[in-house]
Amino acid sequence: MHRLEKKILEAKNSGRVALVPFLTACYPDRESFWQALADLDAGGADIIEIGVPFSDPVADGPVVESASRHVLESGVNLAEILAGIKKIGKKLNAELVLMGYLNPFLQYGFAKFAEDAAECGVAGVIIPDLPHDEAAPFKEILARHDMALIPLVAQNTSNERMALYAADARGYVYVVSVMGTTGARNSLADTVAETIDRARKIFNVPVALGFGLKTPDQLTALPPASRPDAAVFGSALLQHLASGRSARSFMEVWR
Repeated sequence: MHRLEKKILEAKNSGRVALVPFLTACYPDRESFWQALADLDAGGADIIEIGVPFSDPVADGPVVESASRHVLESGVNLAEILAGIKKIGKKLNAELVLMGYLNPFLQYGFAKFAEDAAECGVAGVIIPDLPHDEAAPFKEILARHDMALIPLVAQNTSNERMALYAADARGYVYVVSVMGTTGARNSLADTVAETIDRARKIFNVPVALGFGLKTPDQLTALPPASRPDAAVFGSALLQHLASGRSARSFMEVWR
């Protein structure tokens, strides 16, 4: 069992949904980001997704896109992110996942990235613009370092397509709650429960739900059997930090 899966199942066995905050690397600034990362960990995060900034984030909503552009303008790059994680990553209780677009990983050199990220303690990667049909060589490289490539599925993903992802899925499957870009919303679409149910039947790894989560009430509004094993929240957290509030106080809402 992959260590990401173990983390989520530990939360599930204790009667709760695993908490997976997303935070764009080095946002709002370099110094406060690393403190926020430590605060998320201390506040009960099970897994922390760190966003790798990119100039053309096609799947991101305005909040995440703005954060990404902000840190890119300050000169942040993947090498700096990995160097920072190397200093703090293995001190955290939470597992770490990097989420970003394919181009920065290719520019870094994917084999070198996998080696360096694994050395830092990174457990997995999410690459929204990497098609399943082209993912095999990247999965193979990551697997050498016990890192998972997390699949994303949505309401328009057919059962047949889900089965392709599920054949070698590791860590967890990320169910996208909306058709569109990331961003906090006040309610979830009626099709979310059905998508979670389909994913749970097809995948042998835990189901995480993200893109649009703002408060725990959105999860409790779902039928009990259709609630995810893990909740991913990003835009609401970024807005919280941008207003000058702490990551720890944000986590208190979800615990």
